[in-house]
Amino acid sequence: MAVSNAGLSLDNKLLASLPRDHFDRLAPHLSPVTLQQGLVLFESGDEVDQIYFPHFGMLSLLVVLRDGKAIETATVGREGVAGAMAGLGLYKSLVRVVVQMPFGGSKIAATHFRTIAAGSDPVRNLCIRYNEVLLSQARVTAACNALHPIEARFCRWLLQSADRAASDTVELTQEFLAEMLGVRRTSVTEVASRVQNAGAITYSRGVIRILDRPALMRMSCECYQTLLDQSALLG
Repeated sequence: MAVSNAGLSLDNKLLASLPRDHFDRLAPHLSPVTLQQGLVLFESGDEVDQIYFPHFGMLSLLVVLRDGKAIETATVGREGVAGAMAGLGLYKSLVRVVVQMPFGGSKIAATHFRTIAAGSDPVRNLCIRYNEVLLSQARVTAACNALHPIEARFCRWLLQSADRAASDTVELTQEFLAEMLGVRRTSVTEVASRVQNAGAITYSRGVIRILDRPALMRMSCECYQTLLDQSALLG
């Protein structure tokens, strides 16, 4: 029987999906955490010493190139977890993990998580299943970045971020948006203006509010729906 959504830790959907007795193995080692926007949790190559289960807010996973440029490959909200593969022995992060929106969640030391995962099939399966979700996101995002125009990618990204945040209001600077999409800041300004002029959003002083979600979906590429479909299959 799955755990009911009682208790702060169960604001995270993965934790809420665990059978009660297996969640109870994790619960004593979970502690609450709040993190500010822009904080880097892991750099590529860092040892993963904590696993993070979001309750609200969003994390971005970025691939960092040798020249220092970075581009987002996946996002994690309350449906997911960051660093879970440390439970299966992957001790170092392969990506940079950044707090994209103000974050609240639960964290657990990687040492405790590995010990519990070793004796719990549901916890091990959680690690594997969500890693597949992240790989799926990364594949779709790579294809999207290579093949689709900036405007469609911008709209896809806004929809995806609003879903993760469970809100139609997203607080982000143009600099941050440019890094997430791998484009120049001027490109973000131009695209945001066009989408705003179409009546789909308002954008002022780093705050984006979705006014017309169906219109934003029409302006987005197919990748938004693809990501939704794949997450449903893997979830």
